[in-house]
Amino acid sequence: MSQQTFKIIECPRDAMQGRKEFIPTAQKIDYMNRLLTVGFEALDCGSFVSPKAIPQMADTQEVLDQIETVNSTSKLSVVVANISGAKKAAEHQKVNIIGFPFSVSENFQQFNTNKSREEAFAQVKEIQHIAQDNGKELLIYLSMAFGNPYGETWNEDLVKEWTKKFHDLGVHSINLSDTIGVAEEQTITDLFQSLLTAYPEIEFGAHFHTVYNHWHAKVKTAYDSGCRRFDGAIKGLGGCPMSKSDMVGNMPTEKLISFANEHHENHGLNLLDFEAAWNVGLKTFGMV
Repeated sequence: MSQQTFKIIECPRDAMQGRKEFIPTAQKIDYMNRLLTVGFEALDCGSFVSPKAIPQMADTQEVLDQIETVNSTSKLSVVVANISGAKKAAEHQKVNIIGFPFSVSENFQQFNTNKSREEAFAQVKEIQHIAQDNGKELLIYLSMAFGNPYGETWNEDLVKEWTKKFHDLGVHSINLSDTIGVAEEQTITDLFQSLLTAYPEIEFGAHFHTVYNHWHAKVKTAYDSGCRRFDGAIKGLGGCPMSKSDMVGNMPTEKLISFANEHHENHGLNLLDFEAAWNVGLKTFGMV
């Protein structure tokens, strides 16, 4: 098989987490198993966070225990918000990636993890050691990387400042996250071009929240600026329930696939298996 040049990460966790009606565990397991056959770079499949904060993800341990990973090439990624969650994630054999949401917005860091940025950064240092000691990869979601709804000071230098701190900590994977869907093309260009140039040893991904029909400009701009790693969710479902702002929706996976095909990039996905997963996804989310 030719080398994959366009990495797509499917994020059922992000699609599910804000839904008020609990999706039965068995349905989640079936959906994850379907997605694991597609060939995504990674599957963002759950989170070890307080069930009071995100009740939809209370069964992450059970889902991980029962999904079938033997014949899948996809890495499994989970999100944590503290040391306790990181330890649970690190102990699970199937988990490959531990994601931590770090916000350049002080307000959002408090809303999301009940910590200041400095407190959260101190925990990231410890989580990095936990990940390394257990053979896991640490992924930083740099939340509010393109702006925030709180009236706080935001600028590109703030994003660059925190990126440098994570680089100096030895982090090799960072997602620039458009948490509330406000990223403008010039900002996308400036951030990806400058960060990709400054830190070639870090893999930067794009985690865009977007209205369904406004997906293209963000992907095209990030792509033209050198980004080749994109998070998505089938049908663009979901968003961030902790942002104190309306959930905008995720980048539609089907649009990422179309974009990669149009630009002759190898996404490495089995499209027949994607269609099967799509159909299961529609049932899982009550859309059929």
